[in-house]
Amino acid sequence: MQRWPVLLFLAWVCFLFFAGIGLFTSGFLLTRIELASRSSCSDPLLPPPWERQNLPTGSCWAPQRFPKAVLVIIDALRFEFARFNPTKATPLPYENKLSFLHHLVTSQPRHARLYRFRADPPTATMQRIKGLTTGSLPTFIDVGSNFATYAIQEDNLLAQLAQNGRRVVFMGDDTWEGLFPKNFFRSYFFPSFNVKDLHTVDDGILQHLYPTVDSGEWDVLIAHFLGVDHCGHKHGPDHPEMAKKLTQMNEMLRSLVDHLGNDTLLLVAGDHGMTETGDHGGDSEKEVNAALFVYSKTPLFGTGPPEKPEAVPQVNLVPTVALLLGVPIPYSNIGEVMAELFSGDGDAVSAALQQLSVYHINAKQVDRFLHSYSLVAQDLPAEQLQHLQELFSSAVEEHIRLLAQVQGATLVPPELESRLGTLIGRFQLYLREARAVCTQSWARFRPLRMMGGCTLIAASCLLCYMASELAAALDSFYRSCLLYPLLWGVVVAVLLGLAHVFTQEGLDLLLVSSWAAAASQVGFFWHWWGQYPKRARSVGSQPPLASIGLRQRLRAWLGLAFPMGILLFRCGAMFSDSFVVAEARVAPFLLASLVTLLVGKLHWDGRLTVPEGPKQQFLGFSSYRREIWYLLCFVATLLVCVRLSGFFHQCREEIPHCRPSLFLSPLASLRNTRAKNLFYLLCVALLAGLAYAVRSWLRHYGNLNSSDPLVLFVRWGFPLVVLCIACYWAVASSAEDSLGKLQELVQVAVVAFPWAVYGLASVGLLLLLCNPMTVFAKDTRESAGSIVTPSLGVPSSEVDFLHVIPQIYRRMQESQKSRLERGSYKATVAAYGLGSVYSAALVIALTLLGFLLMLLHSERLSLAFLLLFLEAFMLLHIHTRARGLAGDAEPFSVPWYAVISWLLAASQFFYSTGHQPIFPAIHWNAAFVGFHLDHSTNLLPAVLVGANTFASHILFAGSRLPSAPALALCV
Repeated sequence: MQRWPVLLFLAWVCFLFFAGIGLFTSGFLLTRIELASRSSCSDPLLPPPWERQNLPTGSCWAPQRFPKAVLVIIDALRFEFARFNPTKATPLPYENKLSFLHHLVTSQPRHARLYRFRADPPTATMQRIKGLTTGSLPTFIDVGSNFATYAIQEDNLLAQLAQNGRRVVFMGDDTWEGLFPKNFFRSYFFPSFNVKDLHTVDDGILQHLYPTVDSGEWDVLIAHFLGVDHCGHKHGPDHPEMAKKLTQMNEMLRSLVDHLGNDTLLLVAGDHGMTETGDHGGDSEKEVNAALFVYSKTPLFGTGPPEKPEAVPQVNLVPTVALLLGVPIPYSNIGEVMAELFSGDGDAVSAALQQLSVYHINAKQVDRFLHSYSLVAQDLPAEQLQHLQELFSSAVEEHIRLLAQVQGATLVPPELESRLGTLIGRFQLYLREARAVCTQSWARFRPLRMMGGCTLIAASCLLCYMASELAAALDSFYRSCLLYPLLWGVVVAVLLGLAHVFTQEGLDLLLVSSWAAAASQVGFFWHWWGQYPKRARSVGSQPPLASIGLRQRLRAWLGLAFPMGILLFRCGAMFSDSFVVAEARVAPFLLASLVTLLVGKLHWDGRLTVPEGPKQQFLGFSSYRREIWYLLCFVATLLVCVRLSGFFHQCREEIPHCRPSLFLSPLASLRNTRAKNLFYLLCVALLAGLAYAVRSWLRHYGNLNSSDPLVLFVRWGFPLVVLCIACYWAVASSAEDSLGKLQELVQVAVVAFPWAVYGLASVGLLLLLCNPMTVFAKDTRESAGSIVTPSLGVPSSEVDFLHVIPQIYRRMQESQKSRLERGSYKATVAAYGLGSVYSAALVIALTLLGFLLMLLHSERLSLAFLLLFLEAFMLLHIHTRARGLAGDAEPFSVPWYAVISWLLAASQFFYSTGHQPIFPAIHWNAAFVGFHLDHSTNLLPAVLVGANTFASHILFAGSRLPSAPALALCV
């Protein structure tokens, strides 16, 4: 079998899977069309009271109420963080810390108010910034660019402020720099991605905040603090560090209010909340429940606050701030104005008339957007658009009639107040239904693309199965079955490209790739079907199973049907939402069931009873019984590992009363010093135990007897890696204020130790790549009986390295031949590590990868990695002994139940290393293991976070490779 056909075949299969996944995600990840239109002061949206009079200077669409505004965004400010409960005697670390907000609400009820600020998912920072500035709804497709921001092209609040000559000063999260380039009069950006850094951004803002406010050279000031969010990611909300950070924010707000003038509006908002573990990104109640606080030194509200804080969507802030500052509402806004901020100091009737005017403007702007959007997209249903148009027209007409009656003084105050309240409710109904229609329509999937992607993926899986079954039977399989599919795919791609050229339509590369992939698959199956009769004639006209009985047929098919049935069941169940939610429990159950039924099949076949006759003579009674007991013990140990892995699971918001595992949080979050020290010692002991076990295994099989660089690295490099990881865990788990003057040294250490691990692991992998052989051979003819030392003779030329195993066997054959000719029975060649020549290199590689992946996880998850390695070891031995007991004569073929059990184990430990297929469960802090400041590129953090997320898949994929020596020998 030649190498290049195999590599090209694998590349083609990868292309098929990528095309299927891309087609599926294009229908699953939601998108919407962004309009390039922008609002302006000349737009004819003025309501009847103001359309015949000139607005004050600096006002557009509505009279300006505030010339200045300060927007303080405290990232991840959950509503519970801002609410004050004076009856609570022992509050949690995140409770009752923003006492100054409570003081302003109670002492100045018409000047201040606290709201529940409802965020739209996804609750990632960039999407929330877009919602807070455009008034629209970002979709999940934007999450991929959360840390690779690009400029917002839609009309937004900052663009309107800059367009109307307002000076906008920004300080804080540098995400705004990528979203709004050249929109700031002055800016102070600070790196935001390092979730372990609690103070750099906040301290930088505090350095510039008060001097900027006092200078007066600004109209709108935005300060985006990140300390609370980063503290949640690092420690969680229930931690003393969170209390310190919230107390710092409380004092900041107290000082800021003292510096504000009477003409300034203060807004304090959280862009999203956080879970109990400090994460966000999903749609759980604690993630979408943020806080909004509004304050002015002049009376702002007509009445006092309600008993319970009102809940307002975040998009409502955009039209409210725009009209308060006297600038147009952004074109694509679908938010509803917060009318109570426009009540003024008059009576109830004048306040209601003022609110109706701003509702009228808001409704006209939303109606204009819906009309424009429906012309360029087909997302919004025509029936619902017609219904919204009727609601809007009737409300506007009623408003015009009511104003005419007010001017004619034909209504008495009680009737007028009733009709004003009813009309306000009609405008509110229109705006809320319009937002609901947009939310529902932009959450609509594209089923055809999703079904096409699933079909491509399923066909690719079937193709891989057929290739694995046929490759061993046909020597020229890869060459013959690769040419025709590639030709079919290329022809279809060229035809589609020419069609796009002649029709002058845009070329969708994803669709072209998907059609080319589908065509190549059809070519493969067509060619396979055409060759099937020839293969049937070559092997005989009688099928192999036709000559055996029904019981033997059932046994033969059960070995394939049951594991494939489990695989198909799992793939099909992925379309069930309840299965996806419960997959963390289903995957271990399927794995345990598959292994248990493997033992049951062996018992059904009579392989777990002591054989009689020739079989017993071959293996021996005690040896065969020992193999059976070994198998049962390995199965029992595997089931224990599966059970213990459930202690490391993360929770989903769909599972009520679920508490996340205590092992997921880092040691730094522990308050009990004794418990922290005990866990630290346990984690280091497990780490050292893993290195010792690997070295002992290599030494036992003779792979540490030479003086090659790789062998020396295993002897001395492994302990150094363990030492560096242990030192990093020690400095990372220490409290930030407990080391005093050593803090600067600690900042260096948290970068230096991970880089030392990266460097050592890279050196080890490079040595492994250059010379993976750890076999030691020595000719003992001149010094018979002498002790073999690691300082003598290993092959050194390139030819020797490429053909080292055949040479060793040849030398042993020549030695044996000369020994027989001379009649001597002394061994002349000693070879150490020959039996584990392949597995030794893979064990070394997997150990290095395991060290790297454990470094990217929290310390206590090293317990989960220990279970992972132990379970992988058990699976390998179970498969080996099961095949030995079954009398399998093909030692180099891999049964399907082994492949599927490996797949289930990888899925099991995806959950058992603290992951879930939800955005809040992504371990973003892995991107900064070994990095103190922000990254200059997004590639490296993506690699680190990806390695952290798919650690179990990486390790299990590599652990299965020891069964592949047959492929290498055939090459």
